[in-house]
Amino acid sequence: MDRKEFLKKGLLGTGMFVASAALGNVIKNDIDELKELDVIGFNHLPNKTSKIMKNTILHKSESRGDANHGWLHSKHTFSFANYYNPERMHFGVLRVLNDDTVAAGMGFGTHPHDNMEIISIPLEGDLEHKDSMGNTTVIKNGDIQVMSAGTGIQHSEYNKNKDKAVKFLQIWVFPNKKNVTPRYDQITLKLEDRHNKLQQILSPNADDQGVWIHQNAWFHLGKFDKGITTDYTIKGKGNGLYIFNLTGTLEINGQLVETRDGFGIWDTDKINIKANTNSEFLIMEVPMTA
Repeated sequence: MDRKEFLKKGLLGTGMFVASAALGNVIKNDIDELKELDVIGFNHLPNKTSKIMKNTILHKSESRGDANHGWLHSKHTFSFANYYNPERMHFGVLRVLNDDTVAAGMGFGTHPHDNMEIISIPLEGDLEHKDSMGNTTVIKNGDIQVMSAGTGIQHSEYNKNKDKAVKFLQIWVFPNKKNVTPRYDQITLKLEDRHNKLQQILSPNADDQGVWIHQNAWFHLGKFDKGITTDYTIKGKGNGLYIFNLTGTLEINGQLVETRDGFGIWDTDKINIKANTNSEFLIMEVPMTA
């Protein structure tokens, strides 16, 4: 691959590198590749096993793409890198939902992105971030990080710990504005604010709770005790919901959703969530079409 093609690939968000934080060596890996999309819209099949709702999709945990690179073990809800399923390219503007585990002392070397809203939610351990805007930070459980890649940004992410893995969710959302000035933000959330209630962690509004992105999207986290129920009402007209269940077992409008399952629903105004066991989950409300 010549330099021009290499740069083109990188700017399209398809070049990813891995490096040892200790040694600083960098080798190329095609593990951050996105297939081209003709139209952003409904890309899923109805949940044929559900007798309750036709406007849903259930992605079982074991059906996700499984990429184990040794230093990185990643579970892909949607097509990513070598996992390609034309029926699982995205859910509306939600393009990537990766459940990543990075080995001690390892990480993603400097690599580029553009025109994507990139959200990182740490689950365990400490993840060190550096970028071309001069930010050097560490995120850990309880934090949320967002980057608006816009016209182009380069960054690296490393497991800061030498003795344990770091686990985090990597989420990519198509923006509603292209070629914006790149932006970075990171906040620490109060974990108690999601106990038996929904904690807003992301929205389209800079003055609202949580971080914000260039998209008509809202994210909430909940950590519910067994038996707790709640309703969630759609905020944006035409939006759908994708719920990723981190731990435990939920019922969403009667549909059983187990640990690491993903459940999408659209053409609805409200859903009911019940925790069958102690459960922690992420609700992502996103536009279904661009």
